[in-house]
Amino acid sequence: MDTLTTDRLTLRPFSTDDVVPMMEMHQDPEVIKHVLLGGAPGGVTVAWRNVAMLIGHWYLRGYGQWAVVERATGETIGRVGPYNPEGWPGIELGWIIRRDRWGHGFATEAARAALAWMWEHVDTDRVISIIRPDNLRSIRIAEKIGETLDSHTTINQTDMLVYAARRPPARHALEAR
Repeated sequence: MDTLTTDRLTLRPFSTDDVVPMMEMHQDPEVIKHVLLGGAPGGVTVAWRNVAMLIGHWYLRGYGQWAVVERATGETIGRVGPYNPEGWPGIELGWIIRRDRWGHGFATEAARAALAWMWEHVDTDRVISIIRPDNLRSIRIAEKIGETLDSHTTINQTDMLVYAARRPPARHALEAR
């Protein structure tokens, strides 16, 4: 599991230290209304299971989401990265940032780094982001990282937008022209 760094963030593998920050973030009603869940956010036991699932995703798929840590404070402020459980409509790039860090560009910074890593390490030519139609902040992030509206889908009886990005042409192919 790789660790990535950006100007302001560290994207690192999850650990037990992330259970409580993830629980707190997922219990915020303004955050959770944008997250597609099968049930209520739950307490620390559910958060522990979710962190274990995120770690397990790496072992089953060879890629997964990272904990997003703000370098200036050392605080875990979110999660970002590829997600593709069995039956999912494609390899999704997802992001969630704590509400008190919204509006600072952290989600865009983390998503850009994760997408660049995905093009280098994940065998796919298409990355999607599944976004609720009323989540204008995530739509803007998707567009900033180069995704465009691709289609609509229904997941858990919820209508969703599918934004997508295609693998950029290989640099050496562009230079050969």
